[in-house]
Amino acid sequence: MEAFGGVRGMVDTTVPGLVFVLVYTVGRDLHTAAVAALGLSVLLALARLVRRETLKHAFSGVFGVAIGAVFAMMSGDAKNFYLPGMLYTLGLAVAYCLSAVLRFPLIGVLLGPLMRENLSWRTRNPGRLKAYTKATWAWGLVLLGKSAILFPIYFWGDVTQLGWVKVALGIPPLLLCVYLTYVFLAKAPPPIDVIAEMEAEEAAEREREEARGNAAARTEP
Repeated sequence: MEAFGGVRGMVDTTVPGLVFVLVYTVGRDLHTAAVAALGLSVLLALARLVRRETLKHAFSGVFGVAIGAVFAMMSGDAKNFYLPGMLYTLGLAVAYCLSAVLRFPLIGVLLGPLMRENLSWRTRNPGRLKAYTKATWAWGLVLLGKSAILFPIYFWGDVTQLGWVKVALGIPPLLLCVYLTYVFLAKAPPPIDVIAEMEAEEAAEREREEARGNAAARTEP
């Protein structure tokens, strides 16, 4: 879960959108709604900073909200607040699916270093390659499904409908993807700890160097 931002990361990226649709629904003021969403996103990032937590997801949330606010205010259309995030989701879905087709699944690229296996699963662990491919397909298809719901509302619905549906589709699809990833990896062979292998090789090399040094010292007159 933490590899994908954790629950806190999901909240940081979802709540500003909820605030935007609430403020806009009540006041119908695009500027106020955008400022409220951006302000909350900044506060969430500052809260992480005070707690000395990871800022990656908080700052990505601030950046996403800022881009959405700019899109909305420049176009004068409140629906465009959600457009950058929707395009990002669609692009990510395509990237996941394409990487799975090419047998270089992005979930493996993301999780490999965390599992201390790096990219060893591609050539040395076919079972994990299969699991990572399934997980990547799951992410890609779920995000494609999310896009298939949101874009028709963007084109033919109103901002209130779009906002509420986007908030509703914020956390549940991610939880589903994380769960499916866990299921696929739980059934896969264990990762090959290439970090431990490299450390062992370095230790062996040091021992060989010490042995050569000791041998040279004994042969000196």
